[in-house]
Amino acid sequence: MEIRQLQCFYETAKWNSFTKAAEILYIAQPAVSIAIKKLETELGVILFHRHDRAVRLTVEGERFFVHVQKIFDQLEEARLEMAELCGLERGEVKLGLPSMMGSYYFPNIIVAFKKTYPNLRISIVEDGTKQIQASIEKDQIDLGVVILDDSTTELEAIPIINEEMVVCVPFNHPLASKGSITYEQLAKEPLVLFKEGYFQRDLVINHIQELGLIPNIAFETNQISLTKSLTRKGLGVTLFLKMVIQDDADFVPLSLTPPITLSLGLAWKKKTYLSKANEAFVDFVLHKKWI
Repeated sequence: MEIRQLQCFYETAKWNSFTKAAEILYIAQPAVSIAIKKLETELGVILFHRHDRAVRLTVEGERFFVHVQKIFDQLEEARLEMAELCGLERGEVKLGLPSMMGSYYFPNIIVAFKKTYPNLRISIVEDGTKQIQASIEKDQIDLGVVILDDSTTELEAIPIINEEMVVCVPFNHPLASKGSITYEQLAKEPLVLFKEGYFQRDLVINHIQELGLIPNIAFETNQISLTKSLTRKGLGVTLFLKMVIQDDADFVPLSLTPPITLSLGLAWKKKTYLSKANEAFVDFVLHKKWI
């Protein structure tokens, strides 16, 4: 069953005329008759009563017309929806963000993007960078912020920021005046960390364990506000990207020795289709259109 056969049937049924159908479809009248005859043979039913030049639907033809009408309605809906998507009148960006980026870097981008494309939806999936990367590779999300390193070979990515990861201590902490901290010193401190799968936790634990030391984890939470509150009250020290506390007068940032600088980027799976909405978001971030 071919679309052309359905078009011939539809127009003939609509106008009760092979000749009129041929005119509308810009083909010869015998071609219309042949297409319908092939369709009847394939279906095993007679679709039209033929009386000289007049034609009308049989009972079977009337039922078939209902289905063909639905097919062409759906095709038109599909055409209109694709046109809307191309014009960015509809669509969704499903974006994976780690907590720190979601709270301190992307809000301005999201607000500016929504002002530019008010009809597009943005859904945020908050997770650790490892889980975000895995979700992209499994086609569960299209875009996400990940750490750019040797593990991202299956992804396309555009760099976003290079940011130092610093140890955050209250002003009254004994190390607050030092300006930096070694991993040996950090291993002795009680730590307030994110849960497994977040780069903040993985980085500090891996570095401490490489020295043959055991990290002292005092508390685990993925909530930045709670992490700050517990650190401020002296439960332990924590680590943030420097931008997270740049406007927070309650904390002193200490550089690690040697320092940790993270390269973060917006990533998507290689050789995969990106919707027009996702393409628009990538372009928006790439060209820093929110600034």
